[in-house]
Amino acid sequence: MATASPKDNRWMLLSLFFLLLFLGFWALISLNTKIPSPLSVAKVAGEFLAHPFYDNGPNDKGIGILTGYSLLRLSAGFTVGALLGIFWGVVLGLNPMLFKALNPFIQILRAISPIAWMPLLLYSVRDSGVTALLVVIMASLWPTLANTAFGVAHIKKDYINVANILQLNPIAKVMKVVLPAAGPAIVAGLKISMGAAWVAIVPAEALLGSLGLGYFVWNEWNNLSLPSVIFAILLIGIVGVVIDLLFSKLAGKLAYTD
Repeated sequence: MATASPKDNRWMLLSLFFLLLFLGFWALISLNTKIPSPLSVAKVAGEFLAHPFYDNGPNDKGIGILTGYSLLRLSAGFTVGALLGIFWGVVLGLNPMLFKALNPFIQILRAISPIAWMPLLLYSVRDSGVTALLVVIMASLWPTLANTAFGVAHIKKDYINVANILQLNPIAKVMKVVLPAAGPAIVAGLKISMGAAWVAIVPAEALLGSLGLGYFVWNEWNNLSLPSVIFAILLIGIVGVVIDLLFSKLAGKLAYTD
């Protein structure tokens, strides 16, 4: 079976072709509908990107500042959720009976969208910013927890036996044996968690009115500015791709393979 050469850049031409095809189809549809044309969206994008960091008060900030709010919330929530997920994943992975007993509940909670928890969280903490942060934490928690528990539960028994022979204390055993051996599963869970957190943060900000890209989308929709809404949607996608690429590179350096 023939495979593409690493130096074969024809895929770039094909990708450019599909982009032009998409833009042409979009432009054609915009002629007979109220959907903004690519040119109108590009014009709006240029206006927002020309001054991305202006600050005219609490509800009038540049797109760069709003993106920063979302990324800061993403970083804080993902870090807390990932740490909790790894900790409890290791605990459950090292205790097979406890893992089997709690796994059904984990799967149920994992299937619930973090957005569904927002009314209860907002009622409990009565702060939109904290609620949005908790939504991100919940989106980050379950994929990391499930993958970590699975990875730890399925590491080679020889590794644990060697750790026992060396009489490593529990912390040293986890840090030097368990985490490196379960590394690929943990990294995969972290990557899923990052994507889930970014997907969850936008509707959370929109519904809660917390400053960020989600707030920007909802605010522009209320202003009936469809070009701005489409620009925001594209920006969210681009930022998400960049985050995924950066995290993939980081994960590649952290991943452990035996």
